[in-house]
Amino acid sequence: MGFEHTSVMPQQVHEHQNLKPGNIIADCTLGGAGHAFASVRSILPGGMLIGIDQDLDAINHAKKILHPFKENVLLFHSNFSDLPKILSSNGIKGVNSILLDLGFSLNQLKNGKRGFSFNKNEPLDMRMDIRNDLTAFDIVNSFKESELVNIFFKFGEEKFSRRIAKKIVEKRRQALICNSSELADIITGVIPAKYRFKQRIHPATRIFQALRIAVNRELERLEKFMEIVPSLLLKEGRLCVISFHSLEDRIVKQALRKFENGCTCPKDLPVCLCGFVPQMKSVFKKPLVPTKEEIKINPMARSSKLRVAQKI
Repeated sequence: MGFEHTSVMPQQVHEHQNLKPGNIIADCTLGGAGHAFASVRSILPGGMLIGIDQDLDAINHAKKILHPFKENVLLFHSNFSDLPKILSSNGIKGVNSILLDLGFSLNQLKNGKRGFSFNKNEPLDMRMDIRNDLTAFDIVNSFKESELVNIFFKFGEEKFSRRIAKKIVEKRRQALICNSSELADIITGVIPAKYRFKQRIHPATRIFQALRIAVNRELERLEKFMEIVPSLLLKEGRLCVISFHSLEDRIVKQALRKFENGCTCPKDLPVCLCGFVPQMKSVFKKPLVPTKEEIKINPMARSSKLRVAQKI
């Protein structure tokens, strides 16, 4: 199975991780291991890379790519939300850098055969970790219409959520909806033509995003992880997060704002009385975005944003 090695914003990420020899770092979403390969060389000698991915294909690929550095690498088939457990079980008190690349890999899109792509005729699965029980098939074929509306609107921000949910329920009464191309056709047929032709994205994009988020509990896990990030970093350790849509970026931005300026006192009080102590400081006020040159080479990077923060 061929893996794409293209990483999003590789230069910006590597520069702002602020890595040094001997650092302990966590790449919590290995993907094609492009970021990991660049990072591990910067922490030698004596450093340690903790690599995590919930896709077993990514772990097996990383073993090959990072084999030259195997003495300095620990790999875990797990979700990034399990980082606290991983650190604790390995006697590690904290790390100097955490990287979260929240996009799904081109390998999952092209070769995963799990229905991530609406351009292919694949089973409606969408699990990044096939050990999980819930699939996109389950949601599409068994969830109530109101539940579908909620998922499509909340996780996909789809304005035609009600129409699409209603049509899905109608179709599944006739026969189960089993593959990705069939679902994409149903969605496309519901959206009015004048909106379809105006959109720069495929009509099914938002619904497929919503299903993927729901199946993998992506936002729920990100929220919980962001709440404890400072406790996982050593002093002056850095967090780098690459997000690909507004829902992810909003969670990261709000969490960092809370760590930086979470005082709950009335603004007219001359001094803080709530005892708030800043834990993190954003390195940039606004997120970094990829260059035009990178987007030409890697179109999937076009919606990405990089936020960087440092523990105080």
